[in-house]
Amino acid sequence: MKEVKYYIPNELQADRYWSGALHIFANHPKLKLYMSQFIDFEELYLDEDGFERISRAWSPADQFMLRLALHLFNGKRDIDLSLMDRLDSNNKKIAFKAIQLRFAG
Repeated sequence: MKEVKYYIPNELQADRYWSGALHIFANHPKLKLYMSQFIDFEELYLDEDGFERISRAWSPADQFMLRLALHLFNGKRDIDLSLMDRLDSNNKKIAFKAIQLRFAG
């Protein structure tokens, strides 16, 4: 799948619910490939079910990053943070920054 360039509105980058999730989506190599397919910036819509559907065959680390992004977005999905132990250093860095964006307020 070819990477698509997209414009993230400033108000979403400043929104604590969107910013953490978008940080993960924009910086994770696999997730950023699907942003234009499952995130509608004009309608302010994130297709959680679509992301979950395509992630079924992904690695545990990729699934964790998706679930963390979705959790930071709206808190509906539970997540076990101890699974971060399985992440490589780059994914941990992305995850910690996203958590900071969401909760540092």
